[in-house]
Amino acid sequence: MSTSRPQTRIQKKNKAAILEAALSVFSRHGFRGATLDQIANEAGLSKPNLLYYFPSKVSMHQTLLSNLLHRWLDPLIAIDPEGEPVEEVLAYVLRKLEMARLFPRESRLFANEIVQGAPNFMDQIEGELKVLVDEKAALFTSWMETGSLAKSDPYHLIFSIWATTQHYADYDAQVRIILRPQEDTHFADAAIYLETLFRRMLTPVPGLK
Repeated sequence: MSTSRPQTRIQKKNKAAILEAALSVFSRHGFRGATLDQIANEAGLSKPNLLYYFPSKVSMHQTLLSNLLHRWLDPLIAIDPEGEPVEEVLAYVLRKLEMARLFPRESRLFANEIVQGAPNFMDQIEGELKVLVDEKAALFTSWMETGSLAKSDPYHLIFSIWATTQHYADYDAQVRIILRPQEDTHFADAAIYLETLFRRMLTPVPGLK
C-alpha cells in the first residue's frame, strides 16, 4: 500500500484489525501454520482487501515482530545503572512477568519465531536486541565486580529471567490446567516466588567471593 498519502480513519481501522487478527492467528498456529484466509476471516475482511494493506503473510508477520521488539526491549532498557543492583534486576523480573500476563499472544508470537530459527527476525536479534543484552550484561558484570550483585554468568542470568517469566505466557494452557487459577491470580503467586528466588540468588553473601 502506498504511504504517500495520510491514511484515512477507515484505513487505519482496517490495518489495525488486520494486525490484531494476524497476531491472534500467528500466536495460535505459528507462521507456517497460519494462512491469509484465516487472518482475513478473523479480521472480517476479504482476502483482496487484506492484500491491499499487506502484500504478503511475511509482511504482516514482520510488522508484528518489529512492533513487538520495541515493547519487548523496554523492560530491559528501564534497568537503571544508577539504581540499587539487586532491586533493579528484581524490578526487571517483575516487569517481564507483567508482560507475560498482559501480552501472552505477543510472547507466543516471538517464541514461535525463535523456535523456527528466527527466519523473519534474525536482523533484529543480531542488531538491536544483541546490542542491548550486551550492554546490560556488561552492567551486571560491573555490579558483580564491585560486590553489589552476587557473581554469576550475566547472560545466563538474563536468559533465566526470560525463561521463568515468559513461561507463564508461552505455556499458559499447561499452567492453567495444572493450577486451575481464578483468572490471573497465579501471576501474584508467581511474582512472590520469582522475587524470592532471584533475591536469594542475586544478594551477595558477606565474605564469599
